Amino acid sequence: MTKDDAPRASPDALLAEASREGRGRLRLFLGAAPGVGKTYAMLQAARAAKAAGRDVLVGIVETHGRADTEAMVADLEILPRARIPYRGRLVSEFDLEAALARRPSLLLVDEYAHSNVEGSRHPKRWQDVADCLRAGIDVWTTMNVQHVESLNDVVQRITGVRVRETVPDTTLRTADEIVLVDLPSDELIRRLAEGKVYVEDTATRATQNFFKPSNLTALRELALRQVASRVDSDLLERMQGGAIEGPWAAGERLLVCLGPDDAAERLVREGKRLADLLGAHWFAVTIERPGVTLDGPAAAKLDVAMQLAKSLGAETQSLVGSDLPTEILRFARFENVTQIVVGRARVGRAWLPWSKGSLADAMVRRARGVSVLVLTEDREAAWRRWTLPEMGSWTAYPAAAASVAAATLLGTQLVRFVPLPNVSMLYLLAVLVPAILIGVWPAVLASFLSFGAYNFFFIDPAGTFTIARPHELLALAVFLIIAVTISAVAGQAREQMRASARRTRAARRLYEFTRTLSALPDANAVLEAAASEINAALGRAAVILRPEGADLEIAAAWPPDDRLDVPARTAARWSFEHGEAAGAGTQTLPSSGWFFTPLDVADQRVGVLGLERPGDNAPLDAEARALLAALAEQTAAALGRALLSTEVRAARTAAETERVRNILLASISHDFRTPLASILGSATALIDYGERLDDEARRDLLAGVRDEARHLDQMVRNLLSMTRLEAGALEINRDWIDVGEILNRIVESARRRGATQGFAVDLPEEPILAHADGTLLDQALGNIVGNAVRHAGPNARVMLSARRSPDGVTVEIDDDGPGVPDGLRPQVFEKFTRHRTSGADGGDSAGLGLAITKGIVEAHGGTVELLPNDPARPRGAAFRVHLPAGEGAPA
Repeated sequence: MTKDDAPRASPDALLAEASREGRGRLRLFLGAAPGVGKTYAMLQAARAAKAAGRDVLVGIVETHGRADTEAMVADLEILPRARIPYRGRLVSEFDLEAALARRPSLLLVDEYAHSNVEGSRHPKRWQDVADCLRAGIDVWTTMNVQHVESLNDVVQRITGVRVRETVPDTTLRTADEIVLVDLPSDELIRRLAEGKVYVEDTATRATQNFFKPSNLTALRELALRQVASRVDSDLLERMQGGAIEGPWAAGERLLVCLGPDDAAERLVREGKRLADLLGAHWFAVTIERPGVTLDGPAAAKLDVAMQLAKSLGAETQSLVGSDLPTEILRFARFENVTQIVVGRARVGRAWLPWSKGSLADAMVRRARGVSVLVLTEDREAAWRRWTLPEMGSWTAYPAAAASVAAATLLGTQLVRFVPLPNVSMLYLLAVLVPAILIGVWPAVLASFLSFGAYNFFFIDPAGTFTIARPHELLALAVFLIIAVTISAVAGQAREQMRASARRTRAARRLYEFTRTLSALPDANAVLEAAASEINAALGRAAVILRPEGADLEIAAAWPPDDRLDVPARTAARWSFEHGEAAGAGTQTLPSSGWFFTPLDVADQRVGVLGLERPGDNAPLDAEARALLAALAEQTAAALGRALLSTEVRAARTAAETERVRNILLASISHDFRTPLASILGSATALIDYGERLDDEARRDLLAGVRDEARHLDQMVRNLLSMTRLEAGALEINRDWIDVGEILNRIVESARRRGATQGFAVDLPEEPILAHADGTLLDQALGNIVGNAVRHAGPNARVMLSARRSPDGVTVEIDDDGPGVPDGLRPQVFEKFTRHRTSGADGGDSAGLGLAITKGIVEAHGGTVELLPNDPARPRGAAFRVHLPAGEGAPA
């Protein structure tokens, strides 16, 4: 055997084994009946595990007063039970929260199929066990075979007792090990008689009913078959996972056909039982015929059956087709189905000689290479299911009668003026109108009324129901047949039209929903639009929750009202954490007033979607659930796209911030290096040669140190101001200041720093007062002047002027230099805008000066602008600053 030909492990088996990593292991002690010793066997094994060093905790064990069982529990740690108020008293239940907090290595939970009291986190104990397994806790539990959901009907037929507490078969497949606890029937009956199972009175009744030798033998066989089936699947999984070769024969595949009747649930259970016996994968399908709309009760029955099939492990499908046998056989061939299970037809027209028979008959005739199993039922049960079709609203019948009356009135008037050879056409019209506008049954009524009216008013002898000639009787009979046929066909066409219109509206709504969400780049806008559209589509209050910190918070709701109570929020958190639906209509926290489903996109859970349960507690039908699933999927996709877009924008912003930071650091390091070098050189000269220098030289060096220090101070002030502006933390201390005094001080400062340009200050005689922060205004105007000093050239002339205007103070600063290039004018007030020839502006080469000026002026409520070039008065760069008038005037 070559390396390539060597057997390989099954990927599915390896994936199944990998999926068990991180979760606890479940051991199920299975018995055929109460009293066989399941709890005792579990406790015995637990004591051995404790002796071996395991951390064992008794979550809940029901001893039922048995001394030997209580003795087995005595040495084990017992978890205190939760006390839950129910109908005026406290009921003891398994404390799931305490068990999860304690996190033992091994947890004992008795009675796997137990129903929890209302108010618990889950309605069933097997759901509590599932939470413990997900938390990584190993669990041992007990159960009898009659609690298996698919065996419910079988156990009832054997024992005559309907078991109410059941466990879905899918949960049994999660058990890592099933231990069969068996006891011969005679021995169990002897234990029952000795009072080791029930008290004396109860034991006597049990012996006469449930604990019969025949019943116990049948239950033992069911238990053995369950364990044998599990052993076979375990063996197959181990062989595939270990790459062990063996004979892989083609397995059976089962198909169960469901209809909207009472037998659907029974078909599902029988199908599950047959699939388990055959070890077969099985499907549950229903067929929707175009134009046929199920009424409320029928749709509810079918929906319940499909949900039951899904819970029992079936793969459910909804097919569409007019020819039911053809569609079923097509699906069977496509899925390689070997056996088809159908129900026997209702009592009806199958006995008629011209009838084509039931669905089962058609399947048997057409099937080739497929076994067809027909589930029979007693005639009484079939007769009980027979009901007349929906009659519709009673207000429609007077309308149908009015249609016939109108046709009669019109016919009697027409025959007076025009001889009509066939007045019956008017009555056919009177039948057709209500069939199209109202429904089938009103149209049938109109058919019979038309039959009578036509006979009474237009067939001789008129005014009586007597028919004189035989051919007229034949004509009336043909008329009645045609009228009834027209009413049925037209009514069916009307229902098809309504169904088609409803589906079209649903498809259009889904299209509009998708298009609306796809156009929204913001996550908040997506959530608001999704909540509104889901509310409009399903007619229920909708809410979307998103993770915020360690909890979920409402991100959008429609109607916009936060009405989530504690149970609803608990259900939402459970749905988000476990990725499953929770709340109303589910098996998790069903008492909650809301239904929640997770919003998943790719490998990320972005939130949960909630729908409020209406006041009538009406559940969503299959069509509404399908629409909800589509809307939730589209919402998750749109939200994921919006979040991704936000992340992209954040990444771009971070990249731009990093680029700006690098530019700023480079500029600051360059700008600081020159004055620092000058200060360092002057200080070194003063220290090394101070005694040799004359007084004038020392004064020049000290003046240089002072000027360069002022230069550095100005740059630091600009950086601090820009930081405060961007953070919104710039503090403005307003006071009445003289703008002319500030302009003169700026000019003197520029000259001290070595400016060679000529300066001219144009001021009116009276002082110009502004209500502003003097220090900040000095910095803002100084940056403009510094910009002119750096860019206008050494021989340029800088003009400064100020004047009072009706609404404030206006300051203009211009020069006769080369001006600002046209390509740079739109960005002149933005950060890091620099002239490539000079490399600096008023804020030095960092390019912050004019941006700081704009920020300071706008913080005062004013404006700053670069004036356009004036051909009549050529000039360089001209800036205008306008400050608003202050409140009041200085004293």
